[in-house]
Amino acid sequence: MKRIVLAVFLGALLCAAAPQEEKEGRIQQRKENQQQRIGNGVKNGSLTAGETSHLEKKESNLNKEVRADRKANGGNLTNNEKRQVNRQQNRLSKQIYKDKHNGKTQPK
Repeated sequence: MKRIVLAVFLGALLCAAAPQEEKEGRIQQRKENQQQRIGNGVKNGSLTAGETSHLEKKESNLNKEVRADRKANGGNLTNNEKRQVNRQQNRLSKQIYKDKHNGKTQPK
């Protein structure tokens, strides 16, 4: 009986922790995707050096903010912080798109 109760308890604990890890993983995955999009823009010439520098600086500032928030909260982000990071990532994503499609190209 103790084994069953322990197994149920551990299962519930793992299920409760999984969504947290999943949300944290989404932030990291989006960061990697956006870095790849910036890299592709540099490679194909659709981003100029100035645009690339500006986007990289925004990405760096967002990463610093996430690290500081995690440090302040024992390694995790609060739900409000996750929403804020998501909004900032959305804005950065739109800026990447605009910069890649504005007609300015890297000189060859």
